[in-house]
Amino acid sequence: ELPAQGLRLAAVSGACHQCLYQFLAFIPPSNGSLRKPGTAAVMVDTQHPLTLLLNGSVGDRELCKIQYHFGEFGNYSLVVKTLSSSTKTVSCDLVINKGPINSYLPILFAFLVYMGILAILIVGHLFMKIDPVRNWVYKKLNPRETDRLINSELGSPNTTDSASSGPTPRFWSTASRQRLRSLDTFRGLSLIIMVFVNYGGGKYWFFKHESWNGLTVADLVFPWFVFIMGTSISLSLSSMLRWGNSKQKVLGKILWRSFLLIMLGIIVVNPNYCLGPLSWDNLRIPGVLQRLGFTYLVVAALELLFTRAGAETGTLETPCLALQDILPYWPQWIFILMLEVIWLCLTFLLPVPGCPRGYLGPGGIGDFGNYPNCTGGAAGYIDRLLLGEKHIYQHPSSSVIYQTTMPYDPEGILGTINTIFMAFLGLQVPLFLSGCIFMQCKLSISEICCSGYIKFSNFLFQGIISAILTKCSKEEGFIPINKNLWSISYVTTMSCFAFILLLLIYYLVDVKRLWSGAPFFYPGMNSILIYIGHEVFENYFPFKWKMQDSQSHAEHLTQNLTATTLWVIISYLLYRRRIFWKI
Repeated sequence: ELPAQGLRLAAVSGACHQCLYQFLAFIPPSNGSLRKPGTAAVMVDTQHPLTLLLNGSVGDRELCKIQYHFGEFGNYSLVVKTLSSSTKTVSCDLVINKGPINSYLPILFAFLVYMGILAILIVGHLFMKIDPVRNWVYKKLNPRETDRLINSELGSPNTTDSASSGPTPRFWSTASRQRLRSLDTFRGLSLIIMVFVNYGGGKYWFFKHESWNGLTVADLVFPWFVFIMGTSISLSLSSMLRWGNSKQKVLGKILWRSFLLIMLGIIVVNPNYCLGPLSWDNLRIPGVLQRLGFTYLVVAALELLFTRAGAETGTLETPCLALQDILPYWPQWIFILMLEVIWLCLTFLLPVPGCPRGYLGPGGIGDFGNYPNCTGGAAGYIDRLLLGEKHIYQHPSSSVIYQTTMPYDPEGILGTINTIFMAFLGLQVPLFLSGCIFMQCKLSISEICCSGYIKFSNFLFQGIISAILTKCSKEEGFIPINKNLWSISYVTTMSCFAFILLLLIYYLVDVKRLWSGAPFFYPGMNSILIYIGHEVFENYFPFKWKMQDSQSHAEHLTQNLTATTLWVIISYLLYRRRIFWKI
């Protein structure tokens, strides 16, 4: 309603750190003779709070600045008028014309539905404890019980392969055949969350990857999967070596598994065959399975190379329990620390054209638009230099909020170093979790408890390292938590979270046996099949269908939860039929 000048409306997202304001609309001045205000309509983002900036077209003077978190499907008016003609005081009033919807109600409804299903299953389980009911059901269904579980992929122990490939050692006892269900449960939990967020996560922002620094639910699952892979590597190698396999034969298995994972990622998962035949011109080389395959190769080969006789049987003793993570693994630790030094040097010392040394930002409109083509700093530069821009990910998570135009791959070359570190940290866990199930340990109860306390303290120490590196802030730390970069602080934070969660699941599933691990246990037993299957059949019915309203959280959440639940059911049916796809 300003008669003398028009307005320029700009906005910046609260999730965009040190970003430039982005122009939204020009509002013409009011027509004083007709008493008609100038108007303009814009659509704004509702995921994060916005800061609106109104400048006058005359002299570009700032008239007002408003911070507000708009709600979905709300209709608002921002009324700008002069309060006093003498002082030229301008007021900006936000009026709600139509209230927004509660976009979180679908999550509440879905939670209640799944809780209802869980309640029905619990009641059914209680009824099955009644002898007449149980006998009648068994007579009707006649299920085949799976008396022994074969090895899951990515390095879990496989007694079948081991037994067929070498003599049976006398020290292999019945207890050592027991399997830690908590490992498959943890793996399955990570996998199911990964499937859900890959399918869209109901289009909620916290089920998508963080635009740059920080964490969302989607950023938790991949490092957890890497962590449990490292744990499985330790158990797998010790199992095969105890069964008499030679190191050469085990190394051959490691090379073959790594090759298969990398090829599956490049040929099967990454390409979108709906767009045409596979073409080298724009084939993405990095990827999730590729990084898993290479990480598995390095960590497993490193563990195999430096495995000592006492470690193979689980009887390697250390003079100081406080150093049990270091002394048995000191050659591996030296190698890992050398890799971390390489990561630090490349990240902070490598000269990148047009970018400051040690740049860790997203580029685009971040950092006030000073480095628009510096997305990822050295990490992005190395990928573009060695792989080429067309062979890396073209739509990074930073492209939406930070409006980056440079391709950047979150599974790139430099970040793989810290992925190896993450898997190596997971490799330390079995010294505590396995107790005397897999390892033929000779520790007393007090020594085991002391060992567990020290292990727990070691992982909490990693949390302290994260707090120091990040200064307990999202943006202001020395090395912020960043999934795109796989920063050191990201690895130490995720390993701390992973160990605490695995410890909780281990206590509930394997120690107290208060929980069987279902339903996550079943996809954990067929993780590679479920991961590849959900990628390949992502755009096929019944995992996806045409929606009536593509802006509806309820429809997206229904579709994504249905698809995820179907993969859980498929994994359960495969488990019942004893079908396990391992590499």
